[in-house]
Amino acid sequence: MSTEQTTTANGHSYTLTRTLDAPAAKVWQAWTTPEQYAQWAYAAPGSVEMDVRPGGTWKATVVTPDGGEYPLTGSYLEVAENRLLVIGMDAPGKPAPQIMTVELDEQDDRHTQIVLRQTCDTAEERDMAEQGSTMLLDGLSGFLTGEARA
Repeated sequence: MSTEQTTTANGHSYTLTRTLDAPAAKVWQAWTTPEQYAQWAYAAPGSVEMDVRPGGTWKATVVTPDGGEYPLTGSYLEVAENRLLVIGMDAPGKPAPQIMTVELDEQDDRHTQIVLRQTCDTAEERDMAEQGSTMLLDGLSGFLTGEARA
């Protein structure tokens, strides 16, 4: 697995790139199947619901390492199976959802490059979102290789 991380010039966007040890279809299933997503995305058991289609909604309750629980909701803006998810994330106090883009590019039958992008309103929001996204990619990588989540 390789990892690359960049922050754009405006300071409020980030891009995380990793090469995962799995074909794109397996990565897609992990990201779009509630039972699999719950295993690697720090979600409370039974809290994940997904209607993976443009306009479909999702929700999950994330459990932090210190035991805090944070309910998250949103919708799918674009869906291209095994290639692209554009996800709207509802943010309290914000008039519009925060947008996260997840792109999959199958390198060969055993490796997929995943690129995750997000733009936030402030540097503080960006830092928090980037930290959360890094944790997600760590969990996804471990799930795909059969390693237990820490």
